[in-house]
Amino acid sequence: MAEQTTRRKRGGGRAGNSARRGTAVIEQMSWRLPVNTDRPTEPLTEEGVQAIHNAAMEILEDIGIEFLNAEALEIMREAGCTITGQNVRMGRDFVMEMVAKAPSSFTLTPRNPERQLTIGGNHILFGNVSSPPNYWDMELGRKMPGTREMCRNLLKLTQYFNCIHFAGGYPVEPVDIHASVRHLDVLYDKLTLSDKVMHAYSLGKERVEDVMEMVRIAGGLSHEEFDAAPRMYTNINSTSPLKHDEPMLDGWMRLARRGQALVVTPFTLAGAMAPVTMAGAVAQSLAEGLCAIALAQWIKPGVPCVIGTFTSNVDMKSGAPAFGTPEYMRATQMTGQLARFYNLPMRSSGVCAANVPDGQAMWETSNSLWAALQSGTNMVYHAAGWLEGGLIASPEKFVMDCEVLQQMQRYLEPQLCDTSPDALAIDTIREVGPNGHFFGTQHTQDRYTTAFYQPFVSDWRNYEAWEAAGAVWTPERAHRIYKDIIANFEEPPMDVAIRDELADFVARRKAEGGAPTDF
Repeated sequence: MAEQTTRRKRGGGRAGNSARRGTAVIEQMSWRLPVNTDRPTEPLTEEGVQAIHNAAMEILEDIGIEFLNAEALEIMREAGCTITGQNVRMGRDFVMEMVAKAPSSFTLTPRNPERQLTIGGNHILFGNVSSPPNYWDMELGRKMPGTREMCRNLLKLTQYFNCIHFAGGYPVEPVDIHASVRHLDVLYDKLTLSDKVMHAYSLGKERVEDVMEMVRIAGGLSHEEFDAAPRMYTNINSTSPLKHDEPMLDGWMRLARRGQALVVTPFTLAGAMAPVTMAGAVAQSLAEGLCAIALAQWIKPGVPCVIGTFTSNVDMKSGAPAFGTPEYMRATQMTGQLARFYNLPMRSSGVCAANVPDGQAMWETSNSLWAALQSGTNMVYHAAGWLEGGLIASPEKFVMDCEVLQQMQRYLEPQLCDTSPDALAIDTIREVGPNGHFFGTQHTQDRYTTAFYQPFVSDWRNYEAWEAAGAVWTPERAHRIYKDIIANFEEPPMDVAIRDELADFVARRKAEGGAPTDF
């Protein structure tokens, strides 16, 4: 068994970057884990941080959170919390003691160790769009339910782009696969089409256990090796206001016991599921998140946890969610201050309310992404491909978002702030003087290929040149890039024995019925 494990690790070791392996559709930035050295934007005073913290603690102590899971209730009862029916109240000393056990940073190691991630500190990492039920692309020209082929194509984009660091949930829900076995087929696709960090939906025992087992198999790991370090993660959402539901808590506890990474993201839309004021919405969000972290730390002290924020506002005219708004940006920045107060890694999102990949989609998403950077976020969900408040996934939007993500990564590179004598270039300035130019200097010639960011979607030609080249708008250029990536995609290497074992596991679990459903 030990020899087999060693062989498998060697077999799955190479990075599966299609661009690096000779089929470069675009010239993209190399794989790296961006480090955000900017000072975070902190809109709250120290008194403001304390006020929101105290409000969150008051919610936990006096109002309580509904835990709709009998096992979680018993665990919290054993921990000394006050249980009334399904309501759990916990003292602030207990909460802070439990939260202090969570690490401020940790690693996630997928089947390809070259794709290992560091979550926490100054790292900011980006994930793909996750969970929309619908799909839109320019070829279709309309919204339609997701299919396995659409899901696979978006997974190929997830693998191809080096600025996407982790694979979230299904990039589009493949409704052509029955819900009882959908997780098996999609995880097989994810693990064979990508070698990046994987996610499990906390939607019942069978799905969570199946995904953990498939990730273990794909990594060529023994059960002991899988349990020894985080290899994957889950994200749960509270059912705001003030509830955690049965299946998500079940999955949360299962992954906690096996030491896998846990992200909790309350779904607090101000004016609907949370107070209309940002301070009240953030306080409620923190209370809903911290109680889940306390549960995890009581079960397994030191298990990695991330506090997430999804606090935004609704359109008060229609009730529809709005994203990338000024309120969303401030709520994200405020949550960042509190995440640092609790010494926890943070998750936010690259989201928008636009229905197609147009100007609105890009400015709202850019607002969301800049809020992530300003807040000190460590994991950015839905950073590429999200539309219609999470109801649509789009490959054109995915490609366009990756252009923005690459620009953000370039913005964070330390060389842009280099103040060495060579960078200050006084001798070159002296050489050129007041009447020359810098195009032909040796200083420029030595650096011209790497001095500035080079886009792969943006068109920097003037109007006449752009018109002469066909007057192609940005989404059309993105569509062409998407089609070329899919046409030239190469799967990352996987040991044949591991692939066969994964396929056998999927076949067996399908024969057993997969996961129970309500229909």
